[in-house]
Amino acid sequence: MTISRKDCVALDAADPLRDFRDEFVLPEGTIYLVGNSLGAPPKAASAALTRVVEDEWAGRLVGGWNAAGWFDLPETTGDRIAPLIGAGPGQVVVGDTTSIAVVKAVSAALRLRPGRRVIVSDLANFPTDRYMVQGLVKALGGYEIRDVNGTDGLDEALGRGSGDDVACVLLSEVDYRTGDRHDTAEVTARVQAAGALMIWDLCHSAGAYQVDVAPADFAIGCTYKYLNGGPGAPAFVYVHPRHQNATEHLLSGWHGHAAPFAFEPDYRPAEGIRRFTVSTPHVLSFAALNASLDIWERVDLAVLRAKSTALTSLFIDLVEELCAPYGLTLVTSRDPERRGSQVCFAHPDGYPVMRALIDRGVHGDFRAPDVLRFGFAPLYIRFADVYDAAVTLAEVLEKEHWREERYQQRLTVT
Repeated sequence: MTISRKDCVALDAADPLRDFRDEFVLPEGTIYLVGNSLGAPPKAASAALTRVVEDEWAGRLVGGWNAAGWFDLPETTGDRIAPLIGAGPGQVVVGDTTSIAVVKAVSAALRLRPGRRVIVSDLANFPTDRYMVQGLVKALGGYEIRDVNGTDGLDEALGRGSGDDVACVLLSEVDYRTGDRHDTAEVTARVQAAGALMIWDLCHSAGAYQVDVAPADFAIGCTYKYLNGGPGAPAFVYVHPRHQNATEHLLSGWHGHAAPFAFEPDYRPAEGIRRFTVSTPHVLSFAALNASLDIWERVDLAVLRAKSTALTSLFIDLVEELCAPYGLTLVTSRDPERRGSQVCFAHPDGYPVMRALIDRGVHGDFRAPDVLRFGFAPLYIRFADVYDAAVTLAEVLEKEHWREERYQQRLTVT
């Protein structure tokens, strides 16, 4: 064996992040390798929700909008997320969903490049990114989507046609199906050198390691994965300061108005990042998210990244050693600098394999057509968990538990 379980337990004992695990709710007997889909709940989330319901809502009723700071939650929460992605105060706003965030960022970028009619989109972007851009193009008319495969063909896409027809480029920093990571600084520089604007999707980045979004023009992301904000937690939008007052997005909602309580008949955008809000903040979701951000304020992101790469490297080594005869193919890069905090393997019968694995307490997820995904949230995943997960996967494959009929029927959520 590459490493023994005893060795992994020793690594856990020396882990500077080990105490954070106690701040999350993790069911006994569960190895939760799916924090890249929905993060584990902080123990403090329940108390935070109760406080908002009993003290702020029941205690203050509508007065909570002023007394409890509800109205300003998109900005105050954005300022808490900003350090995690390399942004500054007043550069991030929280609210709505990732899908809505895509529309806000892309439509604002298009208005900054009125003579350019092409949006470059990665075929590997999460589908909602692509769907929202497709819908935007249909609604606006006169725009074209130019597809690329990651950064392959990006230079050609930027230079095709007249050489100055690309308005913006939308890429995901970490590929949701492979776990591979782009060099954001290098790609952003290439895009901006061509006169286009760079928009990054950070859904699989924020909370996995220190992101450096500062050079980008726009970025969007979610808070329910590594940031542990809970199911349906609000999304965020980053807007570079030079763009905030120079553009508007398509969705001119009441909360983005310069003076919402003047109840003016026509829209007038707020100054700064506030203009990138649209609708009423979901106060209960913000309560759960802020309970998690209380934890993140104490996390050393360099230490987090070091543990992330150690966990993912160990999992790759163990799975390739223990599961070599069973038809798994590594999808994720072996280079730690080129992957996020997830590892993906392909298997022809990936779905029933994952179902059988979950039944034995190891939770990952499946992405069509054949990818088993394993996410490693360093705040609560232990080295011993990695060891046990690899051993269990080998057992499922060796004994062919996945062939059981009950694992063949696909559930709605995979």
